[in-house]
Amino acid sequence: MNLPNKLTMFRVILIPFFVAVILARPFGNASDAAALVIFVVASLTDALDGKIARKYNLITDFGKFMDPLADKLLVCCAMICLISLGRIPAWVVCIIIAREFAISGFRLIAAEKGRVIAANYWGKFKTTFQMIMVILMIANIPALSVLTTVIMWIATALTVISLAVYLWQNRGVIDTGDI
Repeated sequence: MNLPNKLTMFRVILIPFFVAVILARPFGNASDAAALVIFVVASLTDALDGKIARKYNLITDFGKFMDPLADKLLVCCAMICLISLGRIPAWVVCIIIAREFAISGFRLIAAEKGRVIAANYWGKFKTTFQMIMVILMIANIPALSVLTTVIMWIATALTVISLAVYLWQNRGVIDTGDI
């Protein structure tokens, strides 16, 4: 397993630690800060693994599949935790998770046909804004509440736009004769 794929797996391994810290609150008032550090470290591995993979030509089918899946797991788990803390509306999380399931299903169809579809730039923008949104919501700074709300709306819009673009760009994957 190459370094970018190890970083992707490290991101997945950090998820249960993040969930435990943000929900169980083992550090009392400092639990949000600890959860924020874990989430930021996990998010940075996303940028780092991609840069390393591209720079050193270490792009693999495993990475094309697991990297976006690791992002989805990290962001979705964080958002579900944030619902229970009252920091994000459930409807936003439902839209985002529905998009992620749709894309994952689409990728499975593509894989059955021997195709691995990597994330596109819209998906990367969407993930970036979702991660920024989650960071702001974990930080829970009242002075940034308007910015947090604006970022939430942008992340939600990018979620819908990236789904439409993804499905349109890969529309040839689905054979309508099977439907």
